[in-house]
Amino acid sequence: MASRPIVPQQQRGGVVAGVGKQKNAVAEGKNRRALGDVSNLAVTNIQDISRPVTRNFCAQLLANAQAAAQNNKKPATVIVDGVVILDAVVGEKGGVAGKAAQKKVTVKPVPSTVIEISPDTDEEIKKKKPVNQKKLREGSSGKKVKTLTATLTARSKVACGLANKLKELVADIDAADVNDQLSVVEYVEDIYQFYKIMEHESRVHDYMHLQPDINGKMREILADWLIEVHHKFKLMPETLYLTLYLVDRFLSMKTVPRKELQLLGIGAMLIASKYEEIWAPEVDEFINISNQAYTREQILVMEKTILGRLEWSLTVPTPYVFLVRFIKASGPDQEMENLVYFLAELGLMSYEMIMYCPSMVAASAVYAARCTLSKTPLWTETLKHHTGYVEAQLMDCAKLLVNFHSLAAESKLKGVYRKYSSPRRGAVALHPAAKNFLDHFPNISNMSLV
Repeated sequence: MASRPIVPQQQRGGVVAGVGKQKNAVAEGKNRRALGDVSNLAVTNIQDISRPVTRNFCAQLLANAQAAAQNNKKPATVIVDGVVILDAVVGEKGGVAGKAAQKKVTVKPVPSTVIEISPDTDEEIKKKKPVNQKKLREGSSGKKVKTLTATLTARSKVACGLANKLKELVADIDAADVNDQLSVVEYVEDIYQFYKIMEHESRVHDYMHLQPDINGKMREILADWLIEVHHKFKLMPETLYLTLYLVDRFLSMKTVPRKELQLLGIGAMLIASKYEEIWAPEVDEFINISNQAYTREQILVMEKTILGRLEWSLTVPTPYVFLVRFIKASGPDQEMENLVYFLAELGLMSYEMIMYCPSMVAASAVYAARCTLSKTPLWTETLKHHTGYVEAQLMDCAKLLVNFHSLAAESKLKGVYRKYSSPRRGAVALHPAAKNFLDHFPNISNMSLV
């Protein structure tokens, strides 16, 4: 069985004289499938295999040509890339230096002259500075391109004298948390802008006129009991605020008999605990703490009823999420922080505070605490920037909180007062209420406290 003829592949480079008639064979070789006829290839002499010209191989060709020239053999011309390199010796079979080169052989010609691409000298290179990517975004004149809106805004600030005032007075409260990934400094402002939008959509409005069997005082008793249960179970602050939100939200949707009001509070705290806590209290613990007033089945049925009525909508901005941010804007002060939480929980007990949105309750608690501790100034540009409220907007809500503080020691509902009278929380409940609150605003001094 005859084997197929070996078709040598085309090598890169120039052509050795007398070996230029293999173009058709090379074209046919390019179209062959790789390793298609390996079994039919019979190579008997390793010298018959052509290879590309390397420096060593080219040097060998030149050495063979020089040796042949000394023996008075017939010279031949070796051409590489169209350049005559040396007169080589043609053997009996027409090859160059025996069988050294039978194909087109190329080497890159070394230029005789060096072309200088860059005219820079060493000194000029040293003086060069790296390209500033920021300048690429600037105009051809080297100045930053400003939009019309930015220009008009800047001119308005200059006309009002506010060009540099806000930058100097508003402190960067997130500067210390840049490396803390849990603080999400990159988009924390966007989160609170979203909270400001959502608090109005999920806000609970006045509902007590829809409840024929309960009133505001009963709700305060329930809230005081839930605060004590929350403190006894050592739950997270988020759980308490979400519990009272679920109670108010459910009461605004469905009438509840007086005998089931405490059951509603237990079901709401059970849901909030499962939502916020890592280890939520068990149903049996709620049964025991309520003095066996309700059975396990009643608590689970109430839990399902609340979730069904609220359509499982539990992710809402409570006053607590705003308190954390506004306390941070007020400055690092542990006594201030405890007092703010004390006033906020006093407001959480009262049904009257339901008329205010969560962010206003939180901002008013910070303002009332600063008044109680006689901080100066009472309201900074940083607080104004992060809360979105000016002092005049907080007066009514802050006055209610100050009034609750003044009456806490004499009230029958002392759950919050006892909680914040302990040394662990700085005994901030023992601070006298801000009696000089109205002295700073004589124009509203005629408004009576509730």
